[in-house]
Amino acid sequence: MKKTILDYQFPEDLKTMSERDLELLTYEIRDFLIEKVSKNGGHLASNLGVVELTIALHKVFESPKDKMVWDVGHQSYVHKILTGRAPCFDGLRCLNGISGFPKREESIHDMFDTGHSSNSISAAMGYAAARDLDCDDYSVIAIIGDGALTGGMAYEALNNAGSSKSKMIVVLNDNEMSISKNIGGISQHLSKLRASQTYLDFKKQLKKTLKGIPGVGEGLYNGFEHLRDSLKYAIVPGAIFEQLGFKYFGPIDGHNIHDLVEVLSFARMMEGPVLIHAITKKGKGYRNAETNPGKFHGIGAFDPTTGNVLTKSENLSFSTIFGNKLVQMANDHSKIVAVSAAMIDATGLGIFSQKYPDRIFDAGIAEAHAVTFAAGLAASGYRPVVAIYSTFLQRAYDQILIDVCMQNLPVIFAIDRAGNVGSDGETHHGVFDLSYLSQMPNMTVLAPKDGKELADMMEYALTLNGPCALRYPRGEAIDCTAEMGCSVIDGTSERLRYGKDVELFAVGKMVPIALEVCEKLKSRGLEAGLTNVRFVKPLDRGAILSATEKVKKIVTLEDNILEGGYGSIVNGLLAEEDRMDVRVLNIGWPGQFIEQGSTEELFQKYGLDSESIAERVCDFLEGTA
Repeated sequence: MKKTILDYQFPEDLKTMSERDLELLTYEIRDFLIEKVSKNGGHLASNLGVVELTIALHKVFESPKDKMVWDVGHQSYVHKILTGRAPCFDGLRCLNGISGFPKREESIHDMFDTGHSSNSISAAMGYAAARDLDCDDYSVIAIIGDGALTGGMAYEALNNAGSSKSKMIVVLNDNEMSISKNIGGISQHLSKLRASQTYLDFKKQLKKTLKGIPGVGEGLYNGFEHLRDSLKYAIVPGAIFEQLGFKYFGPIDGHNIHDLVEVLSFARMMEGPVLIHAITKKGKGYRNAETNPGKFHGIGAFDPTTGNVLTKSENLSFSTIFGNKLVQMANDHSKIVAVSAAMIDATGLGIFSQKYPDRIFDAGIAEAHAVTFAAGLAASGYRPVVAIYSTFLQRAYDQILIDVCMQNLPVIFAIDRAGNVGSDGETHHGVFDLSYLSQMPNMTVLAPKDGKELADMMEYALTLNGPCALRYPRGEAIDCTAEMGCSVIDGTSERLRYGKDVELFAVGKMVPIALEVCEKLKSRGLEAGLTNVRFVKPLDRGAILSATEKVKKIVTLEDNILEGGYGSIVNGLLAEEDRMDVRVLNIGWPGQFIEQGSTEELFQKYGLDSESIAERVCDFLEGTA
């Protein structure tokens, strides 16, 4: 009977497999990936592109003795298969299942928890330094994509690694594709390297000719080393990696297992830092992903035959509403410009980029740079709108605080994927932004209850003369306006319901959930008031204090950690006003890293769904919570 992926004993079986067996294995792995990811969703195109590369890495190196560090880590599915986790793939990215990223607690073969970009070389350097301090003997390999090389941290590490002379290997997986098209000087440099066949052919011919001279050929060839380098730098402009101190090998075909094994085996024996430049194709082996790698970078459940996503919402997403509104505003305001950190389409800026190509700037995977770049635009009289996922905006904390807030510059932050985002897990939940942004002087922090309110808040943000953050969740924007109405955005909160027993203060996504809570409480004979917070900062003190004159029990609801969030700000206000007669129940995420799972599962598990909140409010009113 023919073996399936589940029948292998990985990684041990790789060591005895022939090249022919390994080639056949690539087809089995790709079929397996397409089947599993089509059910639960995940990062497909990036994993299809590294099948041969990952097989070669595990063929040559001895994991876990040798340390492989995956940058970002969304391309580690093949690594997980080859380290014995294929039977776990039915639970990929599910609650209590295996992660879509490397996790040290999940396997001894995962060396470093990742999820954000450009940090693999730094982490690998740490492993290499520890090895050298311990006088140990193992290889350290960082696997990084060309998109991650748009992030400044990667350059800092390359510079440090090259000068340290420590033995380590950097594998550059060059597929000419991050989530958005790569930009900047490094992308142009890699393009030149890919086209440098003239240099490679010259080097091969020179070596063959000189070494063919009897007696003196070997010495003559070695003596031409300086000349070779000079010619190399003339034909391949920059040769940046060797100038940084790396021995450079490439470009090589990242889908040729023979060549990959050969160069990795050679690199393993070399002293000092080595960089291997492998050219791969994102989505390799699956036509739908090859022709549309952006769509299949991160995708939900889909039909493997057609590539069509299985579930589609009838409502527009917050990202789409944001992008459409920004185009509309830009029609009337010539100074509006947009800034992205390598995620133009993902943040809803695709239409803006088509209509105003000269007014949109992609900074690459370099959030800190993107924010300070926007600060420069704002200081020059423009109105930059910086669209970044909440989890990635954390990487620019200092730049927001010092470069934007300290100078009180009118930068608008469109914070997408705020709150819990589900299956991507700990590294991607945007549950910290309210806590750190609310502490920043001059910053205004807004959270819309629905898409209509997001559009209105964007207009309001444009009237401000200082920084403003609009934070909104992932996914569809359910219209609450028809049922609740919508008042003018004027710096205050919005009273949606009146009640004599308890007042709910809900932030953003929690407003429609709070409406359900009100109905559940009503069925139990309790009257709950509901306030749509809208302004997390500045705090609408009047609305809170006014509510406490009518009820002595209030509940705050937020899709953010409790520490430093809206609830803690309310607690501070009541303490400041010496309102010890008022009891407060704060509901939000606990101060820990929240695991993966669907948003529905996680909201239920942590008591943030409407049924759980209604139960908690009842206990609170009865004095048992």
